Amino acid sequence: MNSREAGRQPKYQRIAAELRAAVEAGEYGPGARLPGENDLMAKYEVARMTARQALGVLQAEGIVEARKGAGVFVRDFRPIRRRGIERLASAGWGEGRSIWTADSEGRELAVDCVEVAEEDVPSVIAGVLELEEGSRVCVRRRRYTLDDKPVLLATSYLPADLASDTPIAQPDTGPGGIYARLAELGRGPVRFREEIRSRMPNTDEADRLSLPSGVPVMLVARTAYDAEGVAVEVNEMVLDSSAYVLEYGFEA
Repeated sequence: MNSREAGRQPKYQRIAAELRAAVEAGEYGPGARLPGENDLMAKYEVARMTARQALGVLQAEGIVEARKGAGVFVRDFRPIRRRGIERLASAGWGEGRSIWTADSEGRELAVDCVEVAEEDVPSVIAGVLELEEGSRVCVRRRRYTLDDKPVLLATSYLPADLASDTPIAQPDTGPGGIYARLAELGRGPVRFREEIRSRMPNTDEADRLSLPSGVPVMLVARTAYDAEGVAVEVNEMVLDSSAYVLEYGFEA
């Protein structure tokens, strides 16, 4: 950005840009406290609202977090690098490893909430799984935490006539998870399709992911297909956008 463009920016954006650059340069490390509103007002000769807006920009970007009564601090959570292709390779879950371990990189990954139920299939899921309206599906809802921080909500849908009365319908599906159990049933996935979009979280999502105000979520909808090209699972995931980097590698 040249000086002319910078000059046309609102003051709060220029202040936010300087603070962002200082964080990226290491002047404020993880866990460090940023200058408060009073400090910014004095340094930049701006109103309190301008200073507050500048800090709000960094909060919305997930760079900093506000702690009530203490100030605004640089987030010390290291983003998760989600390698979208490597994590789904059968060499992992086929050998009994969870696909989620590929994301953790040795950090403490946990599923702190699991709900399993049999329900009527939602209309949008029925279309993907090629089920008739009113069909039953096995629904698995989980919340994942990394280093004790909620980072992901996941809901899987599988045809009930495939998953019921199998370990898939249990809270603990065993080594390798859902895909290993599907393979044992002769319906292991051989192809995946993911769609990604973003939006602001609803109230429930923001609460369950402990999201600061203004932080969006990423939505990843994955469909798993067996060797016959039949969809065997739909997994709808809600990710804390400030906690993830999505990585995809392709051959040219």
